[in-house]
Amino acid sequence: MSVSDALPRRFPFGLRWLGQGLWGLEHAFERARASGRVEDDTRLRIFVVMLVFVAGFCALSAGATHAALFSDAVRAGSPGWTPPYSRADLVDRNGRLLAADLLHYGVYIDPSEVWDADATAAALRRVLPEVSAERVERVLSGQRRAYLAGGLTPVRRAEVHRLGLPGVTFEPEQRRVYPLNHTASHLLGFADTGGQGLAGVELALNDEIRGLAGSGGEVALSIDLRVQGALEDELRGAAEAYRPKGAVGIVANVHTGEILGLASYPDFDPNAPGAADADARLNRAASTVFEMGSTFKAFTVAIGLDAGVATMATTFDAREPYKLGYRTIHDYHATRKVLSLVEVFQHSSNIGTARLAVGVGAERLAGYFQALGLTTRADVELKESASPLTPRVWNEDAVASTSFGHGMNVTPLALTEAMLPLLNGGRRVPLTIRKLAPGAAPEGERVLSETTSAQMLQIMRANVTGGSGGKADAPGLSVGGKTGTGEKYDPEIRRYNGKRQVSSFAAVFPSDGPLENDRYFVLILLDEPKGTAETFGYSTGGWVAAPATGRVISRIAPFLGVKRHVGPLENQPRLASVADLDGGGL
Repeated sequence: MSVSDALPRRFPFGLRWLGQGLWGLEHAFERARASGRVEDDTRLRIFVVMLVFVAGFCALSAGATHAALFSDAVRAGSPGWTPPYSRADLVDRNGRLLAADLLHYGVYIDPSEVWDADATAAALRRVLPEVSAERVERVLSGQRRAYLAGGLTPVRRAEVHRLGLPGVTFEPEQRRVYPLNHTASHLLGFADTGGQGLAGVELALNDEIRGLAGSGGEVALSIDLRVQGALEDELRGAAEAYRPKGAVGIVANVHTGEILGLASYPDFDPNAPGAADADARLNRAASTVFEMGSTFKAFTVAIGLDAGVATMATTFDAREPYKLGYRTIHDYHATRKVLSLVEVFQHSSNIGTARLAVGVGAERLAGYFQALGLTTRADVELKESASPLTPRVWNEDAVASTSFGHGMNVTPLALTEAMLPLLNGGRRVPLTIRKLAPGAAPEGERVLSETTSAQMLQIMRANVTGGSGGKADAPGLSVGGKTGTGEKYDPEIRRYNGKRQVSSFAAVFPSDGPLENDRYFVLILLDEPKGTAETFGYSTGGWVAAPATGRVISRIAPFLGVKRHVGPLENQPRLASVADLDGGGL
């Protein structure tokens, strides 16, 4: 019977042909014996075996070639490949490096390959002193290969490698590095070893940073390292002088909302965030809410002007404390006279400000506060941005208290966002940590008139030249601003404690020139500063925050292209006069 007869007809032709071939091969030896040529069968069998090996080798070669060209494992070793947990570089607005991924190494030990555990432990402790003896002992006494330490630079890896220790091996790992250590630590934040952002920019822009890693791109931030350095230096100097619990510094472009500098004190090293305590890692600019005190008077005055409740010539009786319901409002610096609106601002009169706010009314004041962004978290990318504490009921008591910065807690970033419309022509623009394209500026929602903004610039300048903000002045830079000193509520005594203050200065420069000119906002805040002999024991904003603000402005003005105007006042650029704006004079 032939193989054709043995195989069912339903088999495809290819299988039938293969079956015939195998059948013939199987019976080839019998045919060779029958014909007296046994050696032919042997040669045939050797040939077939060789053919099978050649076919297997070709298949393996094809698989290896495919892996070399297309597999992820091989791409991992190619120059253009990046691990899935890689992150793009962070740079400042001028391209200076702030954060990058660098190749590091992890150290592993396989106890089964270690010859002398004691000698290995001693050698590793010499070159890796940061690894505890207990950890080394635990890994050496284990039953399997285990991780000992990570983050070794190529230089330190070479030091360990030169020891020639059996059982000690290395594996490459990416590590996020912040070359400037503490600089801009709260703004930058940090990421974990798996490439996930945990705080600051690293968390806020996490998806963008990871997405650009594969293409070799970089993320440009809004900050200017020169501005950041000056801000941190002066903030640290003020903190060392007045010993506060914490401090905050912010510099922002009033037209674009770009944050050019952000500092929180104390700071930390993002290369080792675990080494810092929670207080040092706390971003006080974004996460902490304060009763800001008299800086809120800038909002109240602007609202009064914009609502038409007051003009520059309006007067307020501050001769006696202002009784409102069950409470009596006093002035910290009692003048006991009738004050113009500008004088209310210059003398930081609680009485005059409260009278103005009551005239505005609860509904209208609350509406303006909402429009300025004071009743919501700051509009900024940072996830740490905290929500404010606002009055439950907007009655006359709430109106009077919030008018001078009591009874309402906001973050320094929220205060910054709300200040920008007072200084940029009246538009609310979101804050941003991203660098915007040159000439780009968000349109923003109009919340104040241009006239109101121009008047506020004039009033804030008057406060520095002849009011509570004199120590913030920087010659030739037309600094304007408002002091703030908020008393903190003390739960132990169940009332405000005058010895626990939040002292700040909110500044703008230059305050002169057309509204569309480049202009910058600066905030310095100290949480519970201590007075010194130089301040005569005072720890108010005008004594401890204003001088630091003036020094920051003097240092950063050249970096921002703001020129000093030195000479007679009549030759300096200026806004329209108060008389032009209001029909009256200062």
